[in-house]
Amino acid sequence: MTQILTPDALATLFTDARTHNGWLDKPVDDALLRQAYLLARMGPTSANCCPARFVFIRSSEAKERLKPALSSGNLTKTLQAPVTAIIAYDPVFYDALPKLFPHGDARSWFTSSPELATETAFRNSSLQAAYLIIACRALGLDTGPMSGFNNTQVDEIFLAEKGWKSNLLVNIGYGDINKLYERSPRLAFDEACLVL
Repeated sequence: MTQILTPDALATLFTDARTHNGWLDKPVDDALLRQAYLLARMGPTSANCCPARFVFIRSSEAKERLKPALSSGNLTKTLQAPVTAIIAYDPVFYDALPKLFPHGDARSWFTSSPELATETAFRNSSLQAAYLIIACRALGLDTGPMSGFNNTQVDEIFLAEKGWKSNLLVNIGYGDINKLYERSPRLAFDEACLVL
């Protein structure tokens, strides 16, 4: 079942992919966002808990509502991006576990420990953000993940009705290669890894 991807596919997903700061004036179709989510949702999470929730901000009105929550360094690129995804998590994600993890009573693991629930929701929504980035790249889109925003404001403006909490933002679109920074170095294997 598992096969090694071609060098071109690996380049698309990893080695040639970049974090974009500038965007072409080219819209992203809703069907493409849906397809990216359908791919990203297949990535593994703890007990299949799937705590991430995604809010795709596209309209100029919604971007204006987001604007006050952005740091100055993220303002221009976010307002120019065709789509900005709020990657959030549902603090009561465990209510869906009877459906998502029917193999046992996983819900009780989290209802008995609010700290474990919060830690699990944050960690796994971060994983799901990475899956979305990879899915977008696989579908020909570019991304620009970032923090640098006021979580409290984003939660109040966009998420309060659902009770979700923001984790990070990801700009999505077709990147302007003329606005890329030089690629920054990465740590070597021996600097970042141990094999025991």
